[in-house]
Amino acid sequence: MTSRFLISFIFATTALSAAGTYFPPPDKDGGWREAKAERKMREVAGMDLSRLEPAWTVTEKTTANAGLLVVRKGWLVYERYLGKASRNANPDMASTGKAFCSIACGIMLNEFKDKIPEGLETKVFTEKYLPQAFPLDDPRKANITLAQLLCMTAGYWGEGQTPSGIVKGGRPQPLKPVKGQDVREIDESSLRVPLWCDPGEGYSYSSPSPHIASIVLRNVSGMELKDYINERLARPQGWGDWNYCLYRGDVVMQHANGAGSTALHATDVMRFGYCLAHEGKWKDQQLVPWDYIRRCQSQSYNPHAPFCLQWEHNADGHVAAAPKDAFWKSGAGGFCLYVVPSLDLVIYKMGGKDQQYDEKLTRIPQPPPSTDRTGWEPSPAGPFSEGSLGGNNGLYRILELVCGAVRLE
Repeated sequence: MTSRFLISFIFATTALSAAGTYFPPPDKDGGWREAKAERKMREVAGMDLSRLEPAWTVTEKTTANAGLLVVRKGWLVYERYLGKASRNANPDMASTGKAFCSIACGIMLNEFKDKIPEGLETKVFTEKYLPQAFPLDDPRKANITLAQLLCMTAGYWGEGQTPSGIVKGGRPQPLKPVKGQDVREIDESSLRVPLWCDPGEGYSYSSPSPHIASIVLRNVSGMELKDYINERLARPQGWGDWNYCLYRGDVVMQHANGAGSTALHATDVMRFGYCLAHEGKWKDQQLVPWDYIRRCQSQSYNPHAPFCLQWEHNADGHVAAAPKDAFWKSGAGGFCLYVVPSLDLVIYKMGGKDQQYDEKLTRIPQPPPSTDRTGWEPSPAGPFSEGSLGGNNGLYRILELVCGAVRLE
């Protein structure tokens, strides 16, 4: 091997290693490296622009305020916005924020093993972990574990206009709407929501559950959920301005809602997802336990539905054109963060109604709209209607389309 060739080989190997461990600086210091031109995107990130564009078409046709960002191999390859969505907007991400609560709980369990040694299997309705819950209004709550709270299998009543639950055997069961969370008394209202089945016997999507998990985090760590996320994730990853939507009219919420309403810059959402795609690592730090992330991608704690620790996952292959290790969390208005570790791929779809971009929710000044989408309404029928896209703002279809744009080596 000639010295000239050896030098070239060493340089290439070093560059490959650096590419494999790349982490972006904060936006104020330059932010993500970008490869948005078709040729560079293909060469450095292995993505086909012509196959990404259909994903944007679905995005812009399903929500008035829309954004789509794609990062592969550490390169920001796609970034487009409409309406009030923009890179530096801080919208109410609704239930997408449940994912942040879950990951914070995973970090807490690792950091405070001595205080909660049984981890996810801990029965948390005790004076030690949830003194706020006493006296218990239902003796069955004494059997609820932290894992069940984070998997929506604690037995809490479902939410929404037509709530439903799945019991053992996969049988759907309609539920009657009940009073859910009250932002004026977020802790008490969450703790007092009734059970519809015994803990572990069924799955029903119910926001009180993750908020109760956040109370456990607060009691164990001695920190508010927002402060814990700020210290364990935001600071190390270099997020810009962010907050929870703590301000609702004349109400200032006493605690951040573990059920959601985080408000991050779009490129910081990508940092969060990128950390999870890289086994919880950020530079030289292990921010999130890798074994916790793996559980988010599995059916280990929820036999009823492909939803574990606040993340929907594809372990059963129900999204046919996506890898089975893909996992994601969506939120009202069409928000969704997707993580696909096997493809080194992170996707963030922004959506939201105008009120979700109101700066009064966070008290962070917001940028002006990128385009005027006043009065926009989705088509009731046609190729971009809810039914044709499988419902939920085409979220599955976007995952499939972006995964399909990856050029496998």
